[in-house]
Amino acid sequence: MFSKEEIAERINRIREDNGFPTVPFVIDEVRYDEEEDKLFIIAKDRSDKSAIIGNSFVIGKLREELGIKQVTVYSKLDLIIKRKKLEENLRRIKDTLLDFLAPIIEAELNFPPRKWPTLHNNGRALVFLSFNAKAMVGFAEKVGLEAERVGIKYTFPKMEHAPIEGSLRELFFPDEEKLRKIAQERNIKIIIADFPFDLKFLDNVALLNPLKFLHIGFFEAKYFFGFEKPVRIDKDAMIDFIVDMVAEGLMESTDGANLIWWAMKK
Repeated sequence: MFSKEEIAERINRIREDNGFPTVPFVIDEVRYDEEEDKLFIIAKDRSDKSAIIGNSFVIGKLREELGIKQVTVYSKLDLIIKRKKLEENLRRIKDTLLDFLAPIIEAELNFPPRKWPTLHNNGRALVFLSFNAKAMVGFAEKVGLEAERVGIKYTFPKMEHAPIEGSLRELFFPDEEKLRKIAQERNIKIIIADFPFDLKFLDNVALLNPLKFLHIGFFEAKYFFGFEKPVRIDKDAMIDFIVDMVAEGLMESTDGANLIWWAMKK
């Protein structure tokens, strides 16, 4: 429906019409998801991606011109990194209690767009309401897990969960041992939270951060699962968390800056 030449021409004109400097960029590919009305622009590298986005203004104008629901830009390098990680994780879960996630990984190998199969009856998971709480719960539900939610008291009052004691730092760096004990008491073998790693097996219990495991960025997760800010935070821990997300390529620096600005005003 859209050619990369047409999209490049429109971007250049929008930049020129709105006083942005003319900068060279290369579009490697464009993909249009007709079902979801979303356009995916795949830039050659990260500098091309930055030039195309134009501080979000250019992409916003492009979306308006095209009259479509959403325009998202990725770099080919980011997709290559994601693919390598997915292929590695597909091997890691083989013949484990997480092997039911194979169809999800295989679907992500074709991203974008994101087309997950429907999974059912894959048991229970302890879901800790950490910073990306909605993504943690949403992931569990989408892969057919019954989510037993727990969270630090008074952090996510709008989300149903069993409150537990803990520090606000745990919103960003969950206490592995505490959660493992809770899971063990409930005879649960899967724990989902914003862990600082993608996957770890501890005493036959899988500790999983689905965003890192599937290399899904904050922006994507927000639109796929939803996002709700915690009402109480540890500011220093949040900054460390965001810096790590940006460094891993899972959060745009502008999103990180906006979140830090929000935190500093609290």
